[in-house]
Amino acid sequence: MSPVAFVRLAWQTVTAPREVAQLLIAARLSHEAILTAMALVVALNALVMGILQVSMGAGALPFVMSPVLFGALLAAMLVVSVMVLTGVGRMLGGTARAEDLAVLLAWLQAVRILWQVIVAVAALLTPALASILAVLGFLAGIYIFLNFLDVAHGFGNLLRALAVLVIGGLVLVMAMSLLVSLMGISPNAMAI
Repeated sequence: MSPVAFVRLAWQTVTAPREVAQLLIAARLSHEAILTAMALVVALNALVMGILQVSMGAGALPFVMSPVLFGALLAAMLVVSVMVLTGVGRMLGGTARAEDLAVLLAWLQAVRILWQVIVAVAALLTPALASILAVLGFLAGIYIFLNFLDVAHGFGNLLRALAVLVIGGLVLVMAMSLLVSLMGISPNAMAI
């Protein structure tokens, strides 16, 4: 995919998320391609986070974390998210395959990386603009994700997708808390 095609599809993700979700699901990527995409977005997210920490200084970000630890936690979160959102969605009558949700989450992370870079550049110009863009990105991300969940599960109802997101989010927070505890990571250790 060329950079122009990437930006065009990223913009279409914002303006027409249902169509992008259908397009990504219809691609029926192999397991290897999906795992490669997820590994790539994890590595790129960790790289961007590391660059932001170095360039903006530790005080400019809400938390400081090793890029390797950040990448490991993001990878775990993505895998657990796929499992949880697939299971919760199916309990609510959805039909998504784990592969479909993995592709959609990987793409959403790729778009998120692009948005992080835009917000970082805006922060160099004016912090107020960066704050507004960050909030807009957050709201757009929720809207996109709800549509992705709705299309993947075949609900035809954004309220059911919202229920999957809320219930899945609660389960994910509990699962990630358990995982971090089992890894022996304390809140103080995350700053290393």
